[in-house]
Amino acid sequence: MRLRLRLLLIVSVAACAPMLPEPPPLPVLVGQPQTPAAAAPVARPAQAQAQVPAPAARDAVDFDTWKAGFLARHGGDRRAAYAAQLEGLTPDTTVIRLDGNQPEFSRPPGAYIQNAVSAARVAEARRRTDAVPWEVTRRFGVPAEILVAIWAQESSFGRVQGDMDVIRSLATLAWEGRRRDWAEGQLKHALDIVIDGRRDRAGLKGSWAGAMGQTQFMPDNYLRLGIDQDGDGQVDIWGSQADALASAANLLANAGWKRGQTWGYEVILPAGFDYAEAEGPRHPWSFWAGRGVRLAGGDAPTEAEAAEGAAILLPQGAGGPAFLALPNHYVIRAYNNSVSYALAIGLTADGIKGKPPLVAAWPDDAPLSREQRIGAQRALTALGFDTRGIDGVVGANTRAALRRWQTVEGRTPDGYLSATLADELITLVP
Repeated sequence: MRLRLRLLLIVSVAACAPMLPEPPPLPVLVGQPQTPAAAAPVARPAQAQAQVPAPAARDAVDFDTWKAGFLARHGGDRRAAYAAQLEGLTPDTTVIRLDGNQPEFSRPPGAYIQNAVSAARVAEARRRTDAVPWEVTRRFGVPAEILVAIWAQESSFGRVQGDMDVIRSLATLAWEGRRRDWAEGQLKHALDIVIDGRRDRAGLKGSWAGAMGQTQFMPDNYLRLGIDQDGDGQVDIWGSQADALASAANLLANAGWKRGQTWGYEVILPAGFDYAEAEGPRHPWSFWAGRGVRLAGGDAPTEAEAAEGAAILLPQGAGGPAFLALPNHYVIRAYNNSVSYALAIGLTADGIKGKPPLVAAWPDDAPLSREQRIGAQRALTALGFDTRGIDGVVGANTRAALRRWQTVEGRTPDGYLSATLADELITLVP
C-alpha cells in the first residue's frame, strides 16, 4: 500500500517542470493565413534549437565537446572550479525522455487539472494553510491558499522533491540542445550554488528539469529570490517549509502579484460567442459583460478586478469550461508557463477557500503523443500557419496558429488541439 501511494505521488508531482515563456502570439489575421515567408523572424533562445539529433545518436565524445564549449562560454575565472564539478559527468537519458513528455502539454487540460485538484489534495491543502507564516502573507501579499496550492502541486507538501543530481540534469538538457541557452544559464547558477558554499553537491537534488526543493525553484530563482524565513542563516528550500513558502511568495510578488485580487473566474459564454477572441487581447470586465459573458457562480468581480485587463481562456476548447483570466493567472504562469498548471493552482486555491466546483464538465479527450504534437505543428506550418517552432510544446503560438487555420476553414476557432484534430492535420501534408 505504501509503495502504491508513493508511485501515485511521483506520477502527480514529480513531472512538474518550468515552462519557458514563449514569444508573443502572432496577430490574428481573420480570413488570411500567415505564411512562413511573411512572418517576421523571431529569436527563440529556448526553443528555436528543436532540430537536435535523437539521444541515441549522441555519444560521450559529443558530450565532452559540449562541456568544453560550455566552459569556454561561461567559465571565466571559475573555469577550473566548474570543470572539477563536471568531471566524469555523463548525460542522463531519462532527463531527455521526460523533457519530451511534460504532462502540462501531453495530457488534456481537464485530466491534468482534475488530477491536481482532487478532493483529497484540496482537503490536505486546507489543513496545511497554517504552515504559511502570517508575516509571509503580510509582507508579500500572496494568499496562503495560493502558496499551499503550489506546495501541493510541486512536491506534495515536500514529500516528493526529486532525487536527481541537478547539475547532471541541467548539463544533459544543455547538451541535448532544445533549450540550450536557458539550460546553460541554469547550470552556471547551479554550479555557483555549490562553489559558493550555499549547498553541497550531494544535497543539490531536484527534478529532471533542475527544479529544487519543496517549491521546486530553479537555480537562478534560488539565488535571486530565495528567502531565509526561519532565520538560520541559510536558504533551505529542501528542509525548511518556512523558507520554501516564503521564497515562493517572493517569486510571485516579484512577478507582479496583485494584492486583494483573485486569479480568475469560471465564465459562461453566450451563444454565438466569437471564439477567435479567446486568448487574445485583455479587456476590462465591462467589455466581456457587454458581449454576454457572465460569471458561472453568479459572483461579480471586485471593483479592482473589473478594471483589470482580462482574457477568456478555453483550455479544452469550446466543449469545455471557459475562464476569465485576471493578471494573477499570468503571475502564476511565471512559476510554470502552462495554462493547465496555472488553472490547477488557482482552482486548488478556490477549493481551499470553499468555493464550489466548476459548473461545466471537462470533455473526456485522449492524450496527445509527442508525435501528434510535432506532426500537427509541422502540418500547420506547412499549410501557412506558422507555429513559431516545431518542438512538441503546444503553447500560445501553436494555439494561435491553429485558431487561424480553424478560422480559414470555417471551424470554431477555439485553438484547441485534440488528438483527433492532430491526426487530421497530419494527413493534410505529405
